[in-house]
Amino acid sequence: MSRRAEVSRATKETDVRLALGLEGTGAGTRSTGVGFFDHMLDLLARHGRLDLDVQVTGDLETGAHHTVEDTGIVLGQALDEALGDRAGIFRYGHAVVPMDEARAMCALDISGRPYVAMSGALPPGATGAFDHELLEEFLRAVANAARLTLHLDLAAGTNAHHLIEAAFKAFARALRDAVALDPTEQGVPSTKGTLTA
Repeated sequence: MSRRAEVSRATKETDVRLALGLEGTGAGTRSTGVGFFDHMLDLLARHGRLDLDVQVTGDLETGAHHTVEDTGIVLGQALDEALGDRAGIFRYGHAVVPMDEARAMCALDISGRPYVAMSGALPPGATGAFDHELLEEFLRAVANAARLTLHLDLAAGTNAHHLIEAAFKAFARALRDAVALDPTEQGVPSTKGTLTA
């Protein structure tokens, strides 16, 4: 079973091309025009054990919002496609990741029901060209398109770079566990028989 997907999305604001493999090593290149975001996608690929190629051109003259959000939408669509009917997956994942003084916790359910709950706060501002509020925009876009229930708690920290990095790593580790194949699961891990509707 090949759990891979390629998705493209072009609008007047962005052109996103993405290839995803769920059984990966972190291979691929990420080029969005937003250096800090590329670094976060590198972390997501490496710690999520995803092969991930991302190429984005966008209206960066207006800021990074459209580029980050649209990348999240396309990544979510690719996750949804690569997971197929979700048969045989563990479904749930969670991780607690420290990054120096920062600590982030992520709990994830590949539920078929998009929902994001975030607690804790980032200081206002930007790291590179990445506005701190874009962390939530990215996660919400992924969760909505992939139909995930995602809880993220920024539990400790003062340095925004460390907080965002811990958040991406926690999301990556939780996702890695949730999409993994469970050798004891013979079907879709749900009493209703589906995680796609």
